[in-house]
Amino acid sequence: MSRSALKRRAKEARTWLTDACFPLWAERGTSSSGLFREALELDHTITDSLPNRVRVQARQTYVFAEALRLGWKPDTSRDRVERGLGILTGLARRDDGLVGRTLRPDGSGLLDDTPDLYDIAFTLFAIAESSAVLGGNGETRASAGALLDAVDRQMRDRLNGGYAETLPPPGIREQNPHMHLLEACLSLHKVDPDGRHIARAAEIISLFETFFTAGPGGLLGERFAADWSIPAGRDAEIIEPGHQFEWVWLLHAYATAAETMVHPAAEALYDFACATLDEAGRACVEVTRDGQPFDASRRTWPQSEALKAHLAMLEATGDERYAAAACTSFDVIMDEFLTPDGGWINHYGAEGDIVSTFMPASTGYHVVLSFAELIRVMKA
Repeated sequence: MSRSALKRRAKEARTWLTDACFPLWAERGTSSSGLFREALELDHTITDSLPNRVRVQARQTYVFAEALRLGWKPDTSRDRVERGLGILTGLARRDDGLVGRTLRPDGSGLLDDTPDLYDIAFTLFAIAESSAVLGGNGETRASAGALLDAVDRQMRDRLNGGYAETLPPPGIREQNPHMHLLEACLSLHKVDPDGRHIARAAEIISLFETFFTAGPGGLLGERFAADWSIPAGRDAEIIEPGHQFEWVWLLHAYATAAETMVHPAAEALYDFACATLDEAGRACVEVTRDGQPFDASRRTWPQSEALKAHLAMLEATGDERYAAAACTSFDVIMDEFLTPDGGWINHYGAEGDIVSTFMPASTGYHVVLSFAELIRVMKA
C-alpha cells in the first residue's frame, strides 16, 4: 500500500519539477551577465545584490542537468548546462587550477578567489552530472581531473588526512565539504570508472569511520580540531539531523558503487535522525547528542535529505515502513516548503512562522536531487 502511495507521489514530484521548478529557474534564475542568480524573493522579485557564489553556479548546473535527464525542454536544459560548465571550467578557475569562491556580477571573472573545498566539491559534482547527460564529454572529465590534481597538490592534508577546507588551511576542520567531495567522487565514478574516484571516496569513508563519528554515540559531528580530534564546547555537542540523513544516503550509494556492504553506521545514523523528527515528520536544524532540539527551526534541505535517506533504506531492504516514511517526508516538503510556482519557503521558525521570504537558488539542488531519487527508485 505504501509503495503505491509513494509511486503516486513520485509522479507528483515529476510534474512539479517539469511544470513549475524548471520553468521558473530557467526564466528568472539567470542574470544578464549569464551567471545563475543567487536567489529570488517569494514573489519572484529578482535579487542581484548578493555575491555570485561558485557553489550556486555548480548547483544550478546540476539542476538543469537533471532537467535534461528528465526530458524537460532539451534545448533550454542543454543551454543552461553548457552555460554552467563554461563558468565552472573558465571564469571560476584560478591560474593554479583551483576554483575561487565568488564571481563578479558582470561575469568578468573572480571576485573572491579563495579556494574552498565545498565549492570545489560542487564544481566536480556538476561537471560529472553534466558529463553524464551530455554524452560523456571527455573534455569535461579532463577538466575534473585537472581540478582534482590541483586539489591534491595544494589542499591535501598529508599529516592528518583529508583536505584543507580553505587556503590558507583553517584551524577548524569540517566534515561537510568532505561529505560533498565524496558525493562528487561517486558521480565522477559513474562517468569515469577508471579514474580512481572510488579510491578517493574510500579515503573519505575512512575519515568518516575514524574521525567524523568518533564522538559519543557514534553520531556524525560537524566541526573538529585541526588534527580531527573531538573539539571542545558547542562543536562537540551539536548534531545536524539533515547531515545524518545525507550520510545514510551516501553510505548506501558508496556501497553500490564500490560493490561492498552498506556501512553499519548507516542504520544508527538513520535511527537517531528519525528519532529527532517531530510528530509531523519534520526535521529541525540542530539537536544535541541526546536528541534534544537545539535549533528547532526548520529549513527545506533537511526535509529533502530525510526523503533521500528513507528512499535509500527502502531500496536496500524493500521494507514498506520506509516507503511510508518517504511518503511522510514528501508530504512535508510538498505541503509546507514548496510553492506551486516552482519555489520554496526556505526557513520556518520553531513555532512555524516564516522566517524569510528569501528563496536561495542553492536550495534547488536538495529538492531536485531528492525528487530525482524518488522518481528513479519508484520508476516513475
